[in-house]
Amino acid sequence: MTAPNRIVCLTEETVETLYLLGQEDRIVGVTGYAVRPKRVRQEKPRVGAFTSADIPKILALRPDLVLTFSDLQADIAAELIRAGIEVMAFNQRNVAGILRMIRTLGRLTDCIEQAEALAQSYEARITTLRNATPAHRPRVYFEEWDDPMITSIGWVSDLIDIAGGTDCFAHLRHEQSAKNRIVTSQDVIAAAPEVIVASWCGKKARPEKIAARPGWDVIPAVAQNRIIEIKSPLILQPGPAALSDGLDALIAALCPKDVPAC
Repeated sequence: MTAPNRIVCLTEETVETLYLLGQEDRIVGVTGYAVRPKRVRQEKPRVGAFTSADIPKILALRPDLVLTFSDLQADIAAELIRAGIEVMAFNQRNVAGILRMIRTLGRLTDCIEQAEALAQSYEARITTLRNATPAHRPRVYFEEWDDPMITSIGWVSDLIDIAGGTDCFAHLRHEQSAKNRIVTSQDVIAAAPEVIVASWCGKKARPEKIAARPGWDVIPAVAQNRIIEIKSPLILQPGPAALSDGLDALIAALCPKDVPAC
């Protein structure tokens, strides 16, 4: 099978992965949200956002393959398929799925060894962290959106565990739809998280607004001023960023140097 030479990536994580695999020359178009590596914004034309895409612009690039993610891009994928374009839709929702995506891209682009090495590097660090015994595993509420309040998607819940925390709403990690991960203010108060991590998709999180919510003053994380923002591009894209800088940010949030219990 001949590897595709003209790839359009409609999500961030496939862009970053192809760059890390040394396959960036195959990319002819990217999502407007692609920011890793920084040079991608100067090197590749932007052809859409996340739930919208410029179909004529994509077709003009004559791609051999378009990479999409999740049901939210299903309509885009269908339109491209009807236009005769080959489309591959990823749907990774946990850390295992991210690693599988990396290996799949390696097979698609004839760089299996590089992809395997990259995946194994992440696996090795994850194993090291999982084998560590933290002095304390703080309870963590991760907020993906503020209105309604949506808690962590699967790979974020996995990363909280890997980083040494306990996801207060881990029982929701397998829910693919965001609407099924909605929690109430009372749910969070009852969960009594020791750390609140906010990463609002597409906008800046406001820790002061979180702390000011009615009744939240009794939550340990609020009382101890442990409300931390992690930028959404680092943690809410299911790819290398989440397994590297996103995981680093979670570790720092859960166990800062000035907390003796860590």
